[in-house]
Amino acid sequence: MFEAVLFDLDGTLLDIDMDFFQYYFRAMGEMAAEKGFGDPVQLVELVTRCTWDMIRDCNCENTNKKTFMNKFLAQWPCSENQAADFFNEFYASKYPLLQQHCKTFPGMKEMMAELCKHDQKIVIATQAIFPIEPIQWRMNWAEVGDFQYELVTSYEHMHYCKPYTEYYAEIVERIGVSSANCLMVGNDTGADLPASALGMKTFLLEERLIDKGNSPYRPDWRGKLSDLYSFMKETFG
Repeated sequence: MFEAVLFDLDGTLLDIDMDFFQYYFRAMGEMAAEKGFGDPVQLVELVTRCTWDMIRDCNCENTNKKTFMNKFLAQWPCSENQAADFFNEFYASKYPLLQQHCKTFPGMKEMMAELCKHDQKIVIATQAIFPIEPIQWRMNWAEVGDFQYELVTSYEHMHYCKPYTEYYAEIVERIGVSSANCLMVGNDTGADLPASALGMKTFLLEERLIDKGNSPYRPDWRGKLSDLYSFMKETFG
């Protein structure tokens, strides 16, 4: 039925919520203080602003990483190498300690293992605002980090972010599958359901549901984890 399945990561494959970001930014600020990388509060505020600017930017000429770094370096007193060193060390040494603020979803690893036995392509369609390293950490925390995926969307190579349909168009172009033959699985009506504008079918997972009530899109299917697992078994056998 489907040639490709796209999975959101946070709140879909991994049991995590928006509270995670307060710990994330706290750790970043603490490391800035330790390393003398400027005022921690101002750093967190700037990273937040630059991240939102990156999300809203739809300039196809720049990767998300380039967009973020251009905006960050224009406002922070450091070189590109110094910024890279700081963020690389943060994701290597501090970020892994944040695992305590999320959990695995029981049965997710087994579901992914079954899916990987079939021929459809599998994409980790996470919000492309992070480097691949912290994304890989979260995939590992979800116990789905060891599988082979067609694509994992990270800010190094993606040019768009959710909720823009260009993000999903870039994915289908990269994997060579018609959007009509794709299924998008996610927990956020605002970020994940816009995939349906391209003709993708969508499954809305309700475990960590994010629904601000203003999405014009409706999922083709929705339900709890048990419903998702049953759906995958029925669809892919």
